[in-house]
Amino acid sequence: AFLQTHWGERVDAAALARVTPADLRAFLAARRGGPGGGLGNASAARELSAVRGFLAFAAPDAPPPRVRGPRVKKGVPRPISPDEVLALAGEVADEAVEPWIGARDWAVLLLLYGAGLRIGEAIALPARVLPLGETLMVTGKRDKTRVVPLLPQVRAAIEGYVAQVPWALDAAAPLFRGAKGGPLSPGMIRKAVQRARGRLGLGERTTPHALRHSFATHLLGRGADLRALQELLGHASLSSTQVYTAVDAAHLLDVYRNAHPRA
Repeated sequence: AFLQTHWGERVDAAALARVTPADLRAFLAARRGGPGGGLGNASAARELSAVRGFLAFAAPDAPPPRVRGPRVKKGVPRPISPDEVLALAGEVADEAVEPWIGARDWAVLLLLYGAGLRIGEAIALPARVLPLGETLMVTGKRDKTRVVPLLPQVRAAIEGYVAQVPWALDAAAPLFRGAKGGPLSPGMIRKAVQRARGRLGLGERTTPHALRHSFATHLLGRGADLRALQELLGHASLSSTQVYTAVDAAHLLDVYRNAHPRA
């Protein structure tokens, strides 16, 4: 739609093959100057990535136009305290409509904090992980598998759910079930957390993914090795794990400012 206005002509696949860097820059300028202030750097970078992918699909034989995307400042993850984690998980479980659903939600949230799983990884666990041992095989991004330790408290939470779930847990079926027996939707856990954080007065950054951030930050604060943490989180690059060093340093600085008499 932008190109039709920009070029003043109908756009087809042949026309897309001659998109230039100048056209892409004009598109980004239009999107960033839109109503309400337009897109920020992060959103503009995502749109540029999407347009590049679309052009590669629509005109695969044309050389891709090269445009440097806007610089995006990486945000620092916001962990929550262990007490807040348990309060959040307990609140979600207590508000469940059935006891087995409360046990399920408790187990899922403890997995995110106690094993550092992404919400999608926890939901995708097959029932064949039963019976549980001291470790858990997890399939993450790009179908990469990793082994994570399973703390006794987390194992007990999952076993408590398994003892109550009313559906047969066949080996190939999902471990965590929805209310009607189908696969559990990550959106259900996100909505439950959203409601619970409001009742507890926790901030908007208190999401299921924040529990994974908390797992990493608290481990690093207790002296975990960065390479070992990378393996536990399933990061392809160490640079993704290094962001937690900034979180830990920020926490130490807060402690210093609050506790040192001359801070």
